[in-house]
Amino acid sequence: MAQPAFEDIAETFEFLDDWEDRYRHVIELGKAMDPLDEAFKVPATKVHGCASQVWLVPQPEGGAYRFRGDSDAMIVRGLIAVLHALYDGVPVAEVPKIDAGGELARLGLNDHLSAQRSNGVRAMVERIRETALAAA
Repeated sequence: MAQPAFEDIAETFEFLDDWEDRYRHVIELGKAMDPLDEAFKVPATKVHGCASQVWLVPQPEGGAYRFRGDSDAMIVRGLIAVLHALYDGVPVAEVPKIDAGGELARLGLNDHLSAQRSNGVRAMVERIRETALAAA
């Protein structure tokens, strides 16, 4: 079972029949995130493989995986918010075990993101997994 914040997103998506409404909801999730301080937007935190500029900053604490992120594209910022809901607060050792593809498929994202956006999401998930493994 996914994190409660992710389950909330999944439940909301069940009520949104139209993909345009879901798309807008993802964008709203991104708008609700605090922006990442410019000091963290450096090559070391940049995620390669994304069409947009994406930065992820892992901040594990007390055995839990925490991270912050940002993007210059609103939809990608929203996708970061979705990943944040999926991973933030999970025990570090459990992060690599999460089936991100399966969880995101519950939202229908696989069917509605462009190939470039899908590649970007995979690159973000891979970065999250790598940083969790390094922190374990």
